[in-house]
Amino acid sequence: MENMTTVNEFLLLELTSIQELQLIIFMTFLILYVIDLFGNGSILVVVISEPRLYSPMYFFLGNLSFLDICYSSVTLPKLMSNLLSTHKTISFIGCITQLHFFHFLGGTESLLLTIMGFDRFVAICYPLHYTIIMNPQMCILLAAVAWLISFFYALMHSVMTACLNFCHSQKLRYFFCDVKPLLELACGDIRLNQWLIFIVTCSLAMASCFFTLLSYFYIIGFLLFKSRTCSVLHKALSTCASHFMVVSLFYGTVALLYIPPMSATSVIQERFVAIIHTTVTPVLNPLIYTLRNKEVMSALRRVFGRKLKLFV
Repeated sequence: MENMTTVNEFLLLELTSIQELQLIIFMTFLILYVIDLFGNGSILVVVISEPRLYSPMYFFLGNLSFLDICYSSVTLPKLMSNLLSTHKTISFIGCITQLHFFHFLGGTESLLLTIMGFDRFVAICYPLHYTIIMNPQMCILLAAVAWLISFFYALMHSVMTACLNFCHSQKLRYFFCDVKPLLELACGDIRLNQWLIFIVTCSLAMASCFFTLLSYFYIIGFLLFKSRTCSVLHKALSTCASHFMVVSLFYGTVALLYIPPMSATSVIQERFVAIIHTTVTPVLNPLIYTLRNKEVMSALRRVFGRKLKLFV
C-alpha cells in the first residue's frame, strides 16, 4: 500500500539552474508581460471608448483582450517570482486555483475564437441578415455561454484533481500547475482524470477548432463560387487573416500540449510549447489584430491622441 500524505504545497520546476540566466529570463518575461498588459489593455480601452467600434466583431475582440490579460496573469507573475526566489513553491490551494483559471480562461478563449469565426461567416456570407442575427442580445448571450461553459469545464478538472491523494514526490515537472503533471504525483486510480483530459479536453478543443476552421473554409468557398474575382476574395481574406493567425497559433500550441509525449525529448518540447502558449500567444494577439486592422489602428490614434492633448 502506497504511503499517502497530506500535501500542503508543491515544488515547481525551475526553468534553469544557471543564476545568470535566471535574471535574463525574468527580464524577458517581464517585458512580455508589460507588452501583454499594454497591448491588450489598449484594445480594451479603445473598444469600450470608441463608438465607431461598437460592433459584434469588436465586442468579441474586447472579450479576447480582457481574457488574454487574465490568461497570462494566471502563470506569469508566479513564474517570474520563482525566478528570483530560492523557495520555488506554490500552496495546494494556490495550485488548484491556478489550474482552475488556466483551464477556465483557456476554454473560454477556445469557444470565443469559434464565436468570432461564426461572426465573420455571418458578416460575409449573410450581410443583409448580419445585424438581425448578430444583434447585441445575441452577442452578449454567446459570450456569456462561452464563459459559463468554460467555468464549469474548469471546475470539473479542479474538483477532480483536488480530490486525488498524492503519495509520490511533491516536485512538479512543470513551471505551473496543470492536470497532467499533477497526475504524475497522484496515487490510486487516476483513469477517470486521464479520461477527462484526453476525451473532454481534447474533444472541446477539437470541436472548437473544427467549427472555427469550417467557418473560414465556408467563407472562402462562398466567395470563390459567388464572386469569382480575386479582389473580393482578397478583401474578405484580409478581414479574416488576423483571426486565422490567432486561431492557428492558439490551437497549434494546445494540440502540442495535450498530445501524449512519446519520449524525453518531446517532454522538453512540451514545456517549451507551454511557455509559448502562456506567455507569447497573449502578447501576439493584440499585435496581430492591430497591425492588420486599419479601423483599430485609427481608433487607437484617435483615443490616445485625445488623451495626450489632455496632458499638454
